[in-house]
Amino acid sequence: MPERKIFIRKIAVTAIMTALAVVLMYLEFPLPFMPPFLKFDFSEVPVLVGSFALGPVYGVIIELLKNLIHLPATGTAGIGEASNFITGSIYVFTAGFFYSKHRTRKGAIISMLLATAVLAAVACPFNFFVTLPLYGSVLHFPMEAILGMCSFNPFITDKLSLVLWVFLPFNLFKGIVVALITFFVYKPVSNLINRTYAETREK
Repeated sequence: MPERKIFIRKIAVTAIMTALAVVLMYLEFPLPFMPPFLKFDFSEVPVLVGSFALGPVYGVIIELLKNLIHLPATGTAGIGEASNFITGSIYVFTAGFFYSKHRTRKGAIISMLLATAVLAAVACPFNFFVTLPLYGSVLHFPMEAILGMCSFNPFITDKLSLVLWVFLPFNLFKGIVVALITFFVYKPVSNLINRTYAETREK
């Protein structure tokens, strides 16, 4: 296949996955037993599909475009989007890179489990040292107010316990759910992309 056609195809798939991710990002919702400032969405699914189909670099590009497009609607002065981009990029790049070296069903499973573990390991210190302090300094959202939203959990008493009891389980849950959905939808979506391209090429 000519390199130009491959590039055009990748750009088209990137645009489609970005559009899907943006729509899903707006369909966020709170989770039970989680503070209201943490919302869950399925926008990482098309990003991860793109990372598997096109490679980890394209996964990061889709992640970036998704958050840039969502930026005008933010209420967090871009802090939420920056955090989402960094943690999301780590997740999809890790999974996409491993899968690019092991393109099997087993490789896909291991790649997503590895990505979930890396996401949780990175998100905890990142939220502790970067995100939470930025909410306080930029948005003047004091730690006391954040802890007050977590009063449903008696184990949350300070910033460290907040990270361990809120951000750690949240990111583990998110990584696992996204991985499960992607595992079941990737093959049909990948086949559709390839078939659509083949049909277009024949015309």
